[in-house]
Amino acid sequence: MDLQLDGKRALVTGSTAGLGEAIATFLASEGAIVVVHGRNEARARAVEEAIRASGGRVDVVLGDLTSSDEPANVCAAALAGGPIDILVNNAGEYSHRSWTDASEDDWLDAYRVNVVAGVLLAQGLIPQMRERGWGRIIQIGGGLAQQPLETYPHYGAALAARHNLAVSLARELKDSGITSNVVAPGAIRVPALEELLYTVAKDFDWGKEWEDIERGAVRDIAPNDTGRFGTPEEVAAAVAYLCSPLADYVSGATIRIDGGSVRSAF
Repeated sequence: MDLQLDGKRALVTGSTAGLGEAIATFLASEGAIVVVHGRNEARARAVEEAIRASGGRVDVVLGDLTSSDEPANVCAAALAGGPIDILVNNAGEYSHRSWTDASEDDWLDAYRVNVVAGVLLAQGLIPQMRERGWGRIIQIGGGLAQQPLETYPHYGAALAARHNLAVSLARELKDSGITSNVVAPGAIRVPALEELLYTVAKDFDWGKEWEDIERGAVRDIAPNDTGRFGTPEEVAAAVAYLCSPLADYVSGATIRIDGGSVRSAF
């Protein structure tokens, strides 16, 4: 299927590893000109080289979105190479905190990094999308926005804000040709997750081979209807669809890529 992305320019934040890298790589394979963003230049250049080696078109923009001034700088740097048609707000982070030890700063940092930075990027890029009458804003959310756990409360609340702002933005962008949507991954097999599960496998008696560890982890801590973790490419495919002109009639929506772990009809 041709997703009609040839020549569209897409800024994917936090795209030097994990989900962001998979999204950038997938969009590039569909003909989009990808702007890879991250804080580490060496990692960003490695992703750039891999995309170019596969025949993709790519630029690199560096910037630490935890700084209040950096979203504007990232927007300016991305626009220096040409208009931006697509913004994928993927960058985010969380600290290992609970209700008993998350400080006021932890809560404020989670909101600033996971919510405010994306809002500032959208505000910086939407005006030039409006001028051309077309654009895509996609938030990478998650199941914790709808089914929060007792752990990481500050992160779950920030994810919920991402979902909420995406729907509000869709209303703001009515009749503009720009859509706003959410892709909400569940447990995805990224290197950080693999490393964590290999570390705790002995404690849970899951075994040593990945197949056994995955089966045990899904059963004990991440139950879903497929019996496995998702792949970054599955998340990237959903993002690519929403980026496509084929999704012109989709706005204010959430697509869950979670194997059915969120049990909700709506």
